[in-house]
Amino acid sequence: MDKKSLLKDYFNFTRKERIAVLIITGLLIIIFFLPLITKKSAAVVEVKRDSAWLAAIHQLKKANADSVDDDNARSFFIDKPNSENKTSATQPELFYFDPNTISAEQWERLGVKEKTVHTIKNYLSKGGAFRKREDLQKIYGLSQQQYDQLAPYVKIRTSAGDHNSISNEREKENAFDATRTPAHLTAVDINISDTTQLISLPGIGSKLAKRIVGFRDKLGGFYSVDQVGETYGLQDSVFQKIKKYLQCNDISVKRININTATKDELKMHPYIRWNIANAIIEYRNQHGQFTSVEDLKKINAVDKETLNKIMHYLAL
Repeated sequence: MDKKSLLKDYFNFTRKERIAVLIITGLLIIIFFLPLITKKSAAVVEVKRDSAWLAAIHQLKKANADSVDDDNARSFFIDKPNSENKTSATQPELFYFDPNTISAEQWERLGVKEKTVHTIKNYLSKGGAFRKREDLQKIYGLSQQQYDQLAPYVKIRTSAGDHNSISNEREKENAFDATRTPAHLTAVDINISDTTQLISLPGIGSKLAKRIVGFRDKLGGFYSVDQVGETYGLQDSVFQKIKKYLQCNDISVKRININTATKDELKMHPYIRWNIANAIIEYRNQHGQFTSVEDLKKINAVDKETLNKIMHYLAL
């Protein structure tokens, strides 16, 4: 047999053998290139993950930077107010004054904004005048709250002779004396007085008078003069000034029956918060009716200070 025939016989495959060879060859190729494909895929995933991580870090840094900028901006406006709000941030200094003669600086000391002071000065320069304290309400920019605060200290001179010693009067006005009160001032009974009587007190305007009466009505009456000082918006300096002119002769306050009152009725009282009202009702449901107001001491939610205040308004 020659070499040519030998090679032909050796490399002569059946159909099944050829298919097997092709399959094996394909598998070898896949096995050879598989590590390269896997490595490249892992690298792509890693890059994507790194990109997402870097993007998150970048976003966080940006948010922190924005927060710092906001804080800096807020601190700028808080710590460095402009000239327009500088006056409003200063605590007003109250003293007796004539709105026709005081200077712009004195208006600002009283707590009036610079823009409003300019309006007042412009009004006076054109021949205007304040003939009574109520004329201040006509000034644009002066709020009702400011008027109520300033009205008791308005002293308008009516005769020409009074203007001869303006400089001396201004020196007196600059020093606020809390003991100065109108000569005709009489004592006020806090439980029977109306708003008109309260307004006669120095430092008490119409709004404060209404608040005092409203607070009294919600309480059911005052049992002590010191309670007036708890009125919302009433400054302690003003209260200390009027305290000696307050009396509490009639102390017949309105009382709540703790054995029949509902939770809603109890929590309507300014001294009884909702949690205390709830605790009182729960204790009554569990232990039966109260035999004494002193039984409230057994309730954990009612501390000694609260009990001393509310016991004046409770009954059986």
